[in-house]
Amino acid sequence: MPYQLKKGFKLFALNSNKSLAKEMAVLLGCEIGKSSVTQFSDGEIQVNIEESVRGCDVYVVQSTSHPNNDHIMELLIMIDALKRASAKMINVVVPYYSYARQDRKARSREPITAKLVANLLEKSGATRLITMDFHAPQVQGFFDIPVDHLIGIPILSEYFEKKGLEDVVVVAPHNGAVGRARKMASLLNAPIALIDRRRPEPDVSEILEIIGNVEGKNAIIVDDLINTAATQTYAAKALVEYGAKTVYACCTHAVLSGPAVDRIESSPIQELVVTNTIEQTDEKQTKKITILSVAPLLSEAIDRIHHEKAVSPLFE
Repeated sequence: MPYQLKKGFKLFALNSNKSLAKEMAVLLGCEIGKSSVTQFSDGEIQVNIEESVRGCDVYVVQSTSHPNNDHIMELLIMIDALKRASAKMINVVVPYYSYARQDRKARSREPITAKLVANLLEKSGATRLITMDFHAPQVQGFFDIPVDHLIGIPILSEYFEKKGLEDVVVVAPHNGAVGRARKMASLLNAPIALIDRRRPEPDVSEILEIIGNVEGKNAIIVDDLINTAATQTYAAKALVEYGAKTVYACCTHAVLSGPAVDRIESSPIQELVVTNTIEQTDEKQTKKITILSVAPLLSEAIDRIHHEKAVSPLFE
């Protein structure tokens, strides 16, 4: 049954993930607001809101995926337009928040771009952020507005639980993924393993050692995002060398840039399970890749926020 929305609710979708927004609109029992996003010949972006939003509780769906900068500018301009049109609340739903990996100064004179994007969203007029799986949960602290940080691990875990796999081991492909691996392992009642790797340069991984027993196991590699798939495919090869029976991989955000799809297709990974926080082109939708929807989770979060109910049950 569709959710019962109060008067003054508006849902808008920009260009990055219209299929997800349409699915959410069906679940919420509403229409997507009338708006248009166009570009002038010089590349400047123009947004037009084609219905009244005065006094409304507005939700704008926009992943800041490739082309990242265009999608960020679309969102910023839309927020500004809503603010100037007297919207009461401007809630931005950003299923995938790009630049989140640039969350600290790893070297001298580096920017903290995740904080910069947070500043831009707030300054433009956003009153709340709803997102999924920051690269580092601490990025929530970059905002001075409410942030509802949803997680994809329960969705991915439920899928693997339904597969009925036995002798499962959940694998963290690097130190930063240990927390996610523990969460999934807890849900699947399985042990974890850790791949000790180093990154000699960006987008290049080198496997040093596997900590934990993977021999004869169904290994599930879990991470927040997959970009070039170098880390995951190297990890899969190492797991096979260490005796893993079958290798699966999963993540919330399927960035899949550059050679990612070709690497996955030629790797020992039997199945890659991802969510639709990023809309995939046809050439990226191969037989090895299974896409799960986050629309039910985001829709329930919106309903809870709109009716001023707790969002915390969605983390349980």
